[in-house]
Amino acid sequence: MPFVIALLAPVFWGTTYALVSLYLHDMSPYWVAVWRALPAGILMLMLRPRLPTLVWSKLGLLAFCNIGAFFTLLFIGAYRLPGAVAGTLGATLPLIFLILAWVIDKKRPGMKWLLLGLMGLGGVILLLNPSADLDPIGVLCMLSATTLIAFSSRWMQKWDVGDFLVLTAWQLFLGGLMLIPLAWFMAGPPQLPGLTVVPSLLWLVIANTAIAYWAWLWSMRNLGPEIMGMVALVNPVVAVSLGVMIVGETLDMRQWAGIGVILLSLLLMKLPQNLRLNPFKKVQP
Repeated sequence: MPFVIALLAPVFWGTTYALVSLYLHDMSPYWVAVWRALPAGILMLMLRPRLPTLVWSKLGLLAFCNIGAFFTLLFIGAYRLPGAVAGTLGATLPLIFLILAWVIDKKRPGMKWLLLGLMGLGGVILLLNPSADLDPIGVLCMLSATTLIAFSSRWMQKWDVGDFLVLTAWQLFLGGLMLIPLAWFMAGPPQLPGLTVVPSLLWLVIANTAIAYWAWLWSMRNLGPEIMGMVALVNPVVAVSLGVMIVGETLDMRQWAGIGVILLSLLLMKLPQNLRLNPFKKVQP
C-alpha cells in the first residue's frame, strides 16, 4: 500500500504537460498555477480544518518552495517545452539530491555514484543538444523547480511537520495566496475559466494537486528520498507516453537517446550497492 500511495504523485504529475498542451494552452500559466493551488488548499482545509504544528516561518518557506515558486516555474516550463523533455528534466531529482548532499553535507559520493551522475549529465546534454531548438527559459525553469523540490524535501526530513494532510493543505493555501500578486502583475486581472477547461482544472485541483501533493509529502517522509527518487521515474514515463500518443509530439533519435541515458542512470543509481551478480556464489543452507 505505501508504494501505491507513492506512485500517485508521479503518475498524476506526469499528466500535467499533456493537459497544458491540449486544454490549457490559451490560459496564462501564472493564473493556471493559482487556480491549481488555492482551490486545492481550501478544499483540503475544509476536510481537515486545523492549524499547522510546524512554525509559520518554516511553513511559509515550504509553501514558497513547493508551491509558490515551484508552480510558477513548472507551468512556464510546461508551456515552453515538449512534455517529454519537461518530464525528463523533472526526473533529475535524484541527481540533484546527490549534488546537494555532496555540497552541503560534505558527503562525497563514491565512484559508482559519480560515474552515474556523469552519465545522467551526458543524457541531459544529449537531450538539450543545440539542434533540438529547445527554449532555454523553459529548461532553466524546469531545473530550478526540481532544485526547489530537492531543498524542501531535505528540510521535511529534518523538521517535525506533524499531520501531512494539514501540512499539504496549508502549503497549498499559502502558496496559492503567494501566486496571486505575481499572476496579477505578469498577466493582468484574473479571467474566469471557460466551461470547456473546467474538467481539466478539476483534474488539476483534485488529482494533480491535492491528492498528488499529499501522497508525495507522505511518501517522502515515510519511504525516504532514495526510494522516492526511483518512484519519480514514473513521471517522465507518463509524460513521454502521453506526449507521443495523445499530443502528437515527436523527438529526434538523439533526444530519445538522451532520455534513455537519463532514465538508465537514475535506475542504476537505485540498485543496492551490495548487489553482485555472481553465478558461482555458494548458497548457504
